Amino acid sequence: MQHFASDNYAGICPEALDALIAANNSGHEPAYGDDSWTNQVCDRLRDLFQTDCEVFFVFNGTAANSLALASLCQSYHSVICHELAHIETDECGGPEFFSNGSKLLTAPGIGGKLTPDAIEAVITRRADIHYPKPKVVTLTQATEVGTVYSVEQVRAIAAIAKRRHLKVHMDGARFANAVAALDVHPSEITWRAGVDVLCFGGTKNGLPVGEAVVFFDRSLADDFAYRLKQAGQLASKMRFISAPWLGLLDNDVWLRNARHANAMARLLQTRLQEIPGVSIMFPGESNAVFAQLPPHAAKAMRARGWKFYEFIGAGGCRLMCAWDTQPETVERFAAEVRELCAM
Repeated sequence: MQHFASDNYAGICPEALDALIAANNSGHEPAYGDDSWTNQVCDRLRDLFQTDCEVFFVFNGTAANSLALASLCQSYHSVICHELAHIETDECGGPEFFSNGSKLLTAPGIGGKLTPDAIEAVITRRADIHYPKPKVVTLTQATEVGTVYSVEQVRAIAAIAKRRHLKVHMDGARFANAVAALDVHPSEITWRAGVDVLCFGGTKNGLPVGEAVVFFDRSLADDFAYRLKQAGQLASKMRFISAPWLGLLDNDVWLRNARHANAMARLLQTRLQEIPGVSIMFPGESNAVFAQLPPHAAKAMRARGWKFYEFIGAGGCRLMCAWDTQPETVERFAAEVRELCAM
């Protein structure tokens, strides 16, 4: 049975698994990232983004975001983020811990998005020495409510950040879904738009484990390898984290997987919004659907074995589609909701 609780529920996509097995069958390789697989994937990511970026691999998104932000801040600095950002609500204080205390300053924004005005309001709130100095703006792409920053929106935010001498970090746990939704080259919403560091998510896109931290400004990556080691993120057999990326990058499987997940979310939203008593909470722009179901229907669906979360911070049901979500699963879920709402 497939579920909508998280795109993390899905297994490894076949291409990533094939690459993992190939790496395992290749014999002995140097450890700690000096292997041929890791070097090859780093070069492939440079080709993908069309720039000479610095690339590192970590175990999960919490480490990627926390260590990337720590590399941009001193302990007396602050990071501006949306009030629903994952680093604020779901990282268990990771960014503050790894930065030795850099404070997260939150701002509101419709549809889970920061705006230049909201960022400016936080920056200008105080400028005295008793307040943590803003140093970084972080964007979640796609956002925690499934919306997507356009190229123009990323550029506008980066522009205000640069004017205020702030760095721009992008939490791209679902970056692939955003690229698929916008149908743009990945460089257009990253370094060409003013992003300094991207945490490129692979786990939610079909990998077994592992995220890539991509520094478009290579100077910001100074000593980052030491941060990884100290944080327990320097894998001795690094090739088993990096090699599956080849399965995603070859033939643009990463983009195909994201497009499929997005398409399944659009189908799910279409079916749900046709049901009396169900309302859609946010525009469906990536692989997430946020819906208000009648309480009795949501309870009954869970009792029938369906797994999905209530969204903390905004209420309603968060329904996530994955690279392997099948149309039949979507249709069955919607049909059961319709049946329950009619009772």
